[in-house]
Amino acid sequence: MRVAVLGCGVVGTEVVRLLTTQASDLAARVGASLELVGIAVRDTSIERDPVVDRALLTEDAEGLVERADVVVEVMGGIEPARTLLLRAIEHGAAVVTANKALLAQDGPTLYAAADAAGVDLYFEAAVAGAIPIVRPVRESLVGDRVQRVLGIVNGTTNYVLDKMSTEGLDLDAAVKEAQALGYAEADPTADVEGYDAAAKAAILASLAFHTRVSIDDVDREGISGITADDVVWAERTGYAIKLLAIAERSDQGVQVRVHPALVPLTHPLAGVRGAYNAVFVEAEAAGELMFYGRGAGGAPTASAVLGDVVSVARHRVLGGKGPVESSYAALPVLPASAARTRYQVRIDVDDRPGVLATVAAVFATHGVSIEAMRQAPAPLGPDGVGFARLILTTHQASEEALSATVAAVADLDAVRRVISVLRVEGA
Repeated sequence: MRVAVLGCGVVGTEVVRLLTTQASDLAARVGASLELVGIAVRDTSIERDPVVDRALLTEDAEGLVERADVVVEVMGGIEPARTLLLRAIEHGAAVVTANKALLAQDGPTLYAAADAAGVDLYFEAAVAGAIPIVRPVRESLVGDRVQRVLGIVNGTTNYVLDKMSTEGLDLDAAVKEAQALGYAEADPTADVEGYDAAAKAAILASLAFHTRVSIDDVDREGISGITADDVVWAERTGYAIKLLAIAERSDQGVQVRVHPALVPLTHPLAGVRGAYNAVFVEAEAAGELMFYGRGAGGAPTASAVLGDVVSVARHRVLGGKGPVESSYAALPVLPASAARTRYQVRIDVDDRPGVLATVAAVFATHGVSIEAMRQAPAPLGPDGVGFARLILTTHQASEEALSATVAAVADLDAVRRVISVLRVEGA
């Protein structure tokens, strides 16, 4: 079974290592040997890990995919990855990819091509590294009705938020530490601003709800606005702040979003530390399920890639084919304004009688019900006058109603500032 690898970065190198060092075991599992016939790279002259046989390196990626039975794509990006995978499929090769951005942006094109050609397209490594989540949602739960997927799917942001919580670091310091450890790129925008998590959310929603969801359908907010003070107050009120990917089904359709949220400390996701990932699935029959593990890194991601390689290679040896795209439900993808969730609002107000009632009246006027209200002592303001800090937690409300409420509260004479507005999830 001829295997071609596109890309030889951190993940690609680990894929090559596993193909090389576990060759006999892989052959026994597949029923045929896996022969690595080439590794496509942009520059063959660059020094690489000794595990990479330089004789296998080539800059002719197009020629390589035409002579492979299985093509593994770990180069990332949209182009030339899309063109190369379509060419591989056209020539009858099964495809294994870890390319979340490509799948979230143009997955249906690849799915349709693979279906027409009668070849497999597998992508376990595209969502949460070593965590087996794609196959359980696509296969194990296919007889069930998934209602909600709630996940920490970006290890970098989870590491950053965890450091802010456990060590009191501010966002910039925590990001720099993540960069020093190799968890974050030199430009951390894709992680910190939620683009990476949004791509994964689109893939999971598409699988869970049998509906095409692209990254453009995902309402996205990153963690750049989260402060050390937010983290402290979250813990004081019984929550941890996590960047969550959320996909949920309602009678009206599907809503998918990525944003920082307060997760109750009693919820399993609140205890996910460091650069780990976890995905919490709620299904009608199966109930609540959680998948947890390393969500990034060369070796964990390569493990997921090799699992897919074995599966597609077995199909070629024994006959048969894996699952194809399931988009039969074609549910409407709803805008962010359709989401209903709980919120926690922190505001500083003048410390005098009647202010609490005035604020509560504004919430009531806009139809936002308050579940709990807490007043905390606060230091003197810049003018030397004392003020009070209010923490209000709402019942479920629409984003539109909440936004109107916050705007009206901010205009009150007694309100000094609205400090933060955070969604509450998992309660």
